Amino acid sequence: MSVLQDKSVVLVVTGGIAAYKAAELARLLVKDGARVKVAMTGSATRFVTPLTFQTLTRNPVALDLWAMDRPYEVDHISLADWAEAVVIAPATADILAKMAMGLADDFVSTFLLAVRAPIVVCPSMNVHMYEHPAVQENMARLRARGVEVVDPAAGYLACGYEGKGRLPEPGDMAEEVRRALSPKDLAGVRTLVTSGPTREAWDDIRFMTNRSSGRMGVALARSAWRRGADVTLISGPASAAPPYGVETVSVESTLDMRTAVLDRLDRARVLVKAAAPGDFRPAERVKGKVKKGAEPPPIHLARNPDILAEVGRTKGDRILVGFAAEAENLIENARGKLEAKNLDLIVANQIGAPGVAFDVPTNQVSILDRQGGVETLPLMSKEDVADRIWDRIAVLLGRGPA
Repeated sequence: MSVLQDKSVVLVVTGGIAAYKAAELARLLVKDGARVKVAMTGSATRFVTPLTFQTLTRNPVALDLWAMDRPYEVDHISLADWAEAVVIAPATADILAKMAMGLADDFVSTFLLAVRAPIVVCPSMNVHMYEHPAVQENMARLRARGVEVVDPAAGYLACGYEGKGRLPEPGDMAEEVRRALSPKDLAGVRTLVTSGPTREAWDDIRFMTNRSSGRMGVALARSAWRRGADVTLISGPASAAPPYGVETVSVESTLDMRTAVLDRLDRARVLVKAAAPGDFRPAERVKGKVKKGAEPPPIHLARNPDILAEVGRTKGDRILVGFAAEAENLIENARGKLEAKNLDLIVANQIGAPGVAFDVPTNQVSILDRQGGVETLPLMSKEDVADRIWDRIAVLLGRGPA
């Protein structure tokens, strides 16, 4: 289920040219199940009409501090009480200053003083304005108070300059709202997640690989990031796009992935090995291109290292989670891998079952633990599977319900 499902989100729009992106953000939040209400400054209405947001959210837009549409309510207080999360997009230098100083001279600034829900601020302005010491100091003050201030993107700006100051894309801002509404039971936990297939080169243009899309690993990395973990995703050449906000290290072969994991292992408390690295590689890589002859040339194979088993031999107090894709004897084979590789959990899925495992958005898994337990989950999205896996890891970390 979406993190945003049935959540009450207030979108605050202030007067910048990037306000047009706020309309798409409102649409995405509603599409993902959120209940959305919009508050606008007077300047914002010069860029996008309130009717646009009213149509997208099917709720009236809050504009006037002195409106008496509901005399039995104080509108800026009741909206603040209703909000479970607030996102300000775009956030101008003016609203940043008002928030930092505690000024309240219109509906938006008065509403923001009354909010007790998480606030996500997405600044957008000219690069020189953004770099001004006053703006930087105001953002630092807001961060110190627990406000999530999202760094703007760099690029071509509407004013003609290039530099930092672009409002992030609507999908990225929506992801920040999801993060704000997620539990922070993994806060500060340093985590490695591996993802995707590997490519084992035969010559300079041909390689051996598998059908892994990387979706499961991306879902795991995204879920951990939302829940506050310090996440690094080590990914082979996957078709799934890297997740927003997560440090991603791209690798090619199983040997490359091994190096990337071992280089970062000392800093990791949790390793989730969701990648599908090749078990074998061509014993010799041919330079150039193997030419087609009368008979197919032989390919001699060499065994690749088992990264997870290697880590398991010196795991210390790390939590190790592996995956097992099996064609038969699912639970028995997964249990054997859990024990042989010294894992804390293993996630097993049946190859060939509809909607399961490789290159699909869903999965149906069983989670096995060291105590002999087996939790079999129904078919669900890989996002939901990832959340269930992290629920189990949180328990092992002493951060979740036993």
